[in-house]
Amino acid sequence: MSIWRRIADAVSALRQGESLSTVFDRLRAPPERTVAFTIAVIALGAKMAKADGRVTRDEVAAFREVFRLAPEEERNAARVFDLARQDVAGYEAYARRIRAMFGAGSPTLCDLMEGLFHIALADGAYDPREDDFLARVAEIFGLPEREFRALRARFVPEGRDPYTVLGVTPEADLDEIRAAWRRQVRETHPDVMLARGVPEEAIRLAERRMQDINRAWEEIRAERAA
Repeated sequence: MSIWRRIADAVSALRQGESLSTVFDRLRAPPERTVAFTIAVIALGAKMAKADGRVTRDEVAAFREVFRLAPEEERNAARVFDLARQDVAGYEAYARRIRAMFGAGSPTLCDLMEGLFHIALADGAYDPREDDFLARVAEIFGLPEREFRALRARFVPEGRDPYTVLGVTPEADLDEIRAAWRRQVRETHPDVMLARGVPEEAIRLAERRMQDINRAWEEIRAERAA
């Protein structure tokens, strides 16, 4: 059964009156975490779109890019999106349930944040309200401030710094920076991401991350060699 068929089953439960929070609670077991991951990105993305007061075609297109959404499956994704926007539960309640599902500080939560950044920047702008939203979600998820800054540095062009991208300081020696780069490369391998619950449909997130961390490493290495 495809992930979108399983999402359709979850949507069916929503149509019968269950809340998204209840659906999250039922998807806590590892075999269903890929479904939970996808619904979490869609639901929090919907809450984020509500936070900045608009939903653009670019944001909707970003869902397709992250999840390789087939045309016949768009209705299921749109249903979850609309229900999340209409749900009286606040985004913080969603974020807490998602944190409980994956465990505070889990690398999967960082993967999920990456999908949200992709959606936030889909229209080419980064609204301060989106930044506040993402910073609060990261706080609830238990992501260290350094990891949040690294994510933001990769997606937000203003003030982009290769050291921040790799989560190191400019004072670090080259061996320490190389170790940080290699660690991120290992964590970004598709097999590792699949093992921690990222659905196969969303592995393209790793492609951009790998490009970003490799570029940051090359920039620092060239700077040190100069």
